[in-house]
Amino acid sequence: MVPKPTRGRKKKQDSPETSEDENSNDSAKMNIRCARPSDLMNMQHCNLLCLPENYQMKYYFYHGLSWPQLSYVAEDENGQIVGYVLAKMEEDSEDNPHGHITSLAVKRSHRRLGLAQKLMDQAANAMVETFKAKYVSLHVRKSNRAALHLYTNTLHFTISEVEPKYYADGEDAYAMKRDLAKPTYAQKL
Repeated sequence: MVPKPTRGRKKKQDSPETSEDENSNDSAKMNIRCARPSDLMNMQHCNLLCLPENYQMKYYFYHGLSWPQLSYVAEDENGQIVGYVLAKMEEDSEDNPHGHITSLAVKRSHRRLGLAQKLMDQAANAMVETFKAKYVSLHVRKSNRAALHLYTNTLHFTISEVEPKYYADGEDAYAMKRDLAKPTYAQKL
């Protein structure tokens, strides 16, 4: 079962993933929905605007074809993609089935609206419902304080280890996990 898209009103939230650049139009409607193949170019464009890690288009296609129910986009009132989450299931998992967040991005103009949390919750819900995932993992740069705050304080991830020189430029990464089997998480969905 694929989770239903969520619609909501934009609202100001104190989210650390953002800067002071926020959209002042609080009444505009946002839409979170499952990503489609036609979204992949716009997802890549959003990635290029937001993140230092960039992927070739074939990587987006690989995710979209292999796990079509796990990646989501956030659209503004004009149907433009302003954020996305690119997710997958770990294929060579020797332990419990678990998902992985490959990339999460929200355009600066649409931050502080809770979109990152909504995108992550949709992906996590799909991992649990479709693949019976027990947890979700991700990597984040040690220097990315805003993302670390978002992941630990808002999304309840914990640091599991440091992976030295994980990124192409040699920066270390925190490997992080979020338990999806806890009753508190399941009730939230």
